[in-house]
Amino acid sequence: MKKLLPTSTAGSLPKPSWLAQPEKLWSPWKLQDEELIEGKQDALKVSLAEQQQAGIDIVSDGEQTRQHFVTTFIEHLDGVDFENRQVMKIRNRYEASVPSVVGEVSRQKPVFVDDAKFLRRHTDQPIKWALPGPMTMIDTLYDGHYKSREKLAWEFAKILNQEAKELEAAGVDIIQFDEPAFNVFFDEVNDWGIAALEKAIEGLKCETAVHICYGYGIKANTDWKKTLGTEWRQYEEIFPKLQKSSIDIVSLECQNSHVPMELIELIRGKKVMVGAIDVATNTIETPEQVAETLRKALQFVDADKLYPCTNCGMAPLSRHVARGKLSALSAGAEIVRRELLAK
Repeated sequence: MKKLLPTSTAGSLPKPSWLAQPEKLWSPWKLQDEELIEGKQDALKVSLAEQQQAGIDIVSDGEQTRQHFVTTFIEHLDGVDFENRQVMKIRNRYEASVPSVVGEVSRQKPVFVDDAKFLRRHTDQPIKWALPGPMTMIDTLYDGHYKSREKLAWEFAKILNQEAKELEAAGVDIIQFDEPAFNVFFDEVNDWGIAALEKAIEGLKCETAVHICYGYGIKANTDWKKTLGTEWRQYEEIFPKLQKSSIDIVSLECQNSHVPMELIELIRGKKVMVGAIDVATNTIETPEQVAETLRKALQFVDADKLYPCTNCGMAPLSRHVARGKLSALSAGAEIVRRELLAK
């Protein structure tokens, strides 16, 4: 029998201090060459063990082998120049120095497949693997070649599809595409963003997910959130079209969020990864707080389609806080699981 309310994380977990600078996004590696490869694998094993000890049902690599959820993937592609950088706005919020697209983009070899095989060898549990979504990839680059966001997204979608098919073959059970850009560029999401995502998942037999969050707890994001008012209704713009798409699971943030819970009704029929852990605070939720968020969500999503999760990745948090939050997620899900089974 399949477990009710299976728990998972949205993505990253803190890296050990011997691998990278703690509590810092895009932290440079502290090791090099062979030592770095071994260090990443050790960190992946530690991350897996911490998820297992906390009682997480669907495990991940905690993104231990990548510096950044978008650029690490792009670094492995042809057609992108990391030396020739340009400053541009990311998601209309903050300026960053980004690589440039200088020619046809292509993938000569797998990016995360060896890491996925390594994780698969170390656990029998279901595995979820995160990839950047096409729209978020183009929002993190300067395009000096295609001169069209849509065209570049389509090329990336084809590349992501190649990677996703090999991850599936390596034993990954759920492939998640991270699309925070879906919360910003609504017209483009509806015009071609969801279509590009469909291209990325074409032909996959494993489950597919899209993660649409309000970002890590960094200042640029928390400042932006303050401008959104008392109700965050961004999901309303894209959920109707997403509901009709072939993506299996939608991952969204609900804990300490101003997203009206009833918006989940717009994706009725989809599985929903409900973010019941706030990643923008060091305060560790109580199991009861997690349970309360899940109970609210159950008004709008059937119990067999509810997957308790974190709002976003936890890379910028301390390992102690992340461990506490993972345990709270498991314990909170268990409270609600018992209530449902007692009915």
